[in-house]
Amino acid sequence: MGLTVTEKVLSSHLGEGRLVRGEELGLIIDQCLTQDSTGTMAWLQFESLRLPRVRCGLAVSYVDHTSLAFQGESADDHLFLQTAARRFGAWYSKPGNGVSHQVHYERFAVPGKTLLGSDSHTPTAGAVGMLAIGAGGADLAVALGGGLFHFRVPRIVRVTLTGRLGWGVAAKDVILDVLGQLSVKGGTGCVLEYAGPGVDTLTIPQRATIANMGAETGATSSIFPSDDVTRGFLRRQGREADFVPISADPDAVYDRELTVDLSGLEPLIAMPGSPDNIRKISEVEGLEIQQVYIGSCTNGSHPDLALGAALLRGRHVNEKVECILSPGSRQAEQHLLDDGSYASFVDAGFRMVEPGCHACIGMGFVPGYQHLSVRTVNRNWFGRGGSANARLILASVETAVASAIAGRLADPRRLEPVRTPDAYADGYLVDDSMLIRPVDETEAAKTELRRAPNIQPIRPQEPPPQVLRGEVLLKVGDGISTDDILPAGPHTLHLRSNLPELAMHAFSLIDRGFARRATEKGGGFIVGGENYGQGSSREHAALAPWQLHVTAVLAKSFARIHRANLINAGVAPLIADTDALDFGDRLELDLSQLERGTILAKNETKGTTFTVRSDLSDRDRGILRCGGLLARTRKMHS
Repeated sequence: MGLTVTEKVLSSHLGEGRLVRGEELGLIIDQCLTQDSTGTMAWLQFESLRLPRVRCGLAVSYVDHTSLAFQGESADDHLFLQTAARRFGAWYSKPGNGVSHQVHYERFAVPGKTLLGSDSHTPTAGAVGMLAIGAGGADLAVALGGGLFHFRVPRIVRVTLTGRLGWGVAAKDVILDVLGQLSVKGGTGCVLEYAGPGVDTLTIPQRATIANMGAETGATSSIFPSDDVTRGFLRRQGREADFVPISADPDAVYDRELTVDLSGLEPLIAMPGSPDNIRKISEVEGLEIQQVYIGSCTNGSHPDLALGAALLRGRHVNEKVECILSPGSRQAEQHLLDDGSYASFVDAGFRMVEPGCHACIGMGFVPGYQHLSVRTVNRNWFGRGGSANARLILASVETAVASAIAGRLADPRRLEPVRTPDAYADGYLVDDSMLIRPVDETEAAKTELRRAPNIQPIRPQEPPPQVLRGEVLLKVGDGISTDDILPAGPHTLHLRSNLPELAMHAFSLIDRGFARRATEKGGGFIVGGENYGQGSSREHAALAPWQLHVTAVLAKSFARIHRANLINAGVAPLIADTDALDFGDRLELDLSQLERGTILAKNETKGTTFTVRSDLSDRDRGILRCGGLLARTRKMHS
């Protein structure tokens, strides 16, 4: 039996376990990336391991989420991250250099290697045949120290691409079609592996768009073969020596197969509320809009933006629409300046912002009450983008530009087709001056970590009591995202290194009294529905409840990364039919019963019992017994 691309990378990086679906394995990690909103905590956790230097092959600390430093605490975090990178042997990407995922696939990603990142969109690097996985900061800290990343062998979904994209149809429409087929939880526990003749027609930036948004299906990762297109891209980046061809064997076996006919696609959008709320543009064309935002790690590449500029030449955006552009990387920005595309956006009425995450995470350009904002980003839950009252629509660059011109949702196929010349066939403009290289160990040892007062160490993880007792502090429904649990944006991003202060914002968009109640009650339980914790790899969404002494979350199902983050924080993720549980119910759970996989829990308020399941591995249970991953890691090495 042949191997898939995914299996080839997994088998060559197997540190523990077997390559058997559903079994836990330990993966050898070649590269690690952190970003500033999660990175300060990740590097604090790495520091707690008391290792003098990173032990993975390459590590990069990016500043992209808080690059504009709306609060001084963010600038403090940047200085800490820069000195931590120098002290521990990592690269440092300065503010303004771009979004981690785009910069990484441009300058560092290597086919056939593994990447672990403290951001859920880390799989963007799958565009070049790298197995890239998002995780929480504790897992990153262990991997930075040379440890294995533990997860369950995923199912592999073959996504066969046929045909060729027509005019006005983009790679964004491909992944929106996949989301329409799978939903925001249909990829959970899977890797989306792309294959078929249509793959050959896609550039690396187009593949990156698709791999990036695979995270919205709940998938562990997305991966493309490494082929001649990959070689050409790496050659232009001056990195052809990194090229390794990788393709699936003809007799490889998949767990599921999807097909997308590129020739038959039409422009799609995701309407507000969820990335899988998919509609054809022809069904909603004419809906009045108030804002257009183009950029992000999903659609911030030079080819995407140059096409948008070409569509805008000789035109001006509608006077009623606010329009913003933020390239995904400094390299993309330099290309836009070099070929005149930057001026075309400015002349057309766009506001230009330096490369970074910005509006995608609510750092600026927050839409007003009930305003419709067309965005080329990857997420559009209510509360994403900085306001629970805004309405975000996900679209391609072509659709966003057409809508900006019209002042309402518009089909880009109504615009006259344009062609953008390939001006960089001989090589891209490569300027790594905002990437600071690691120094040697002698120089690193002289580096002092610059830690401002707002950068607080996390409290020690302690073993939990055998029997958990407490009240249901909050009951929520299905599809609760990490943005719901701990909102992003200027109110919280500068607090990511101050967990006691940050925790007071937990669930603030849903129940402003939650943190105060949890503090007064001395902790307790959270009850949820299906796919609890979907979205970001933001481990703070697990750490904040832990800080408030939440000891367990009971839900019908969990998103992969958040489930792992809860375990790493020492909070038990337990599966139950939660319909009969209510806010204020007092529960009792005997953790000693976890060994057999089920707990007969008591609802003392209602005088009933109910069954709680766990799908915890032996390693998971060991982490919970110690009180969290860092406590277990220190215990193993003491």
